[in-house]
Amino acid sequence: MNKSTPSDLLAALRWRYATKQFDPSRHIPADVWNALEESLVLTPSSFGLQPWKFIVVRDPAVRERLKLESWNQPQATDASHFVVLAARCDLGEGDIDGWIQCLAEVQGQPVENFARLKGMIVGFAETMSHESRHAWNVRQTYIALGQLMAAAAMLGIDTCPMEGISTAAYDRILGLEGGGHATAVACALGYRAADDKYAEMPKARYPRERVIHRIG
Repeated sequence: MNKSTPSDLLAALRWRYATKQFDPSRHIPADVWNALEESLVLTPSSFGLQPWKFIVVRDPAVRERLKLESWNQPQATDASHFVVLAARCDLGEGDIDGWIQCLAEVQGQPVENFARLKGMIVGFAETMSHESRHAWNVRQTYIALGQLMAAAAMLGIDTCPMEGISTAAYDRILGLEGGGHATAVACALGYRAADDKYAEMPKARYPRERVIHRIG
């Protein structure tokens, strides 16, 4: 594996920002987009459960409707790609069984070998209310958002995470209602417009000493 250097990583993260204006004439090449989709697939999650669904919205008419439910933010329509990250509404035994089946197939083992793991996950889920399980799933989904944005930065793709949206309206427009998933957050991806004034603004971050504490 060819490794990026520490300076490559930091340069990419310093280069990225929450892009406010995208260039609608520029589109992410297919091979680059394929890698970004794969970065979503490869996102880590607690127990490996992957309690999410990623909806890539390509239809311009649908994106126009989503824009209206996003405080009219132009990123929803101007960016090359627009992804809605939806979280599982619950975490039931069926969800856990599906993951255990996948795990068994990938590792070439009988499902019975994972009975102890399944029992542990079921026990964990049963300690939470329905609302708490959904909130936990949403937090998992934000791991995927972070991975997507970091991967995009490494590939020179601009992003803008979007929480200023009506999640209920998104669910209705995207046909998610009653389907077991609900919108958590969205992310626009593409290339910054040449006149986006925010591109050159310095990042306002607390110094390392304030946010990083070392023990030992």
